Amino acid sequence: MTDYLHCPLCGFEFHKRDTPCANQCPLGRFCNLICCPNCGYEFVDQTRPGKWWRRLWHRPLPPLARPDSIPLADLDEGEHSELVCLNCTHQRRQNALAVYGLVPGSRVILQQKRPTFVIRVGETELALGPEVACQIFVKRLPQVPA
Repeated sequence: MTDYLHCPLCGFEFHKRDTPCANQCPLGRFCNLICCPNCGYEFVDQTRPGKWWRRLWHRPLPPLARPDSIPLADLDEGEHSELVCLNCTHQRRQNALAVYGLVPGSRVILQQKRPTFVIRVGETELALGPEVACQIFVKRLPQVPA
């Protein structure tokens, strides 16, 4: 078992003994929070015994899409929509898409479907693969007049 950790926010890899918590905090031995030395983000220490057991038996299920939602891939080009949910269990993928503004409630315009899906979220344009586009569920919005 290694003591190397990955920060869920910035992805920085570091050794557990290099954290400010391990060196400066008087409660460092008893606390289950880890502070990233790169960005300062605090997260729960998942390296304690039982992590594999929790991961095996408590795998998160993807959120269920609402009945009025459709996959992004079913939209027509140029159609406006509102993001309902990201139907995937990959937390890293959800975090990466959230950085670009792809969160529930955001307005999405499908600009093209081929050769790859291109969407517009605010002032950001994203190119998505078909497997990612099928995991994004949206609700159609009325067309905005130009």
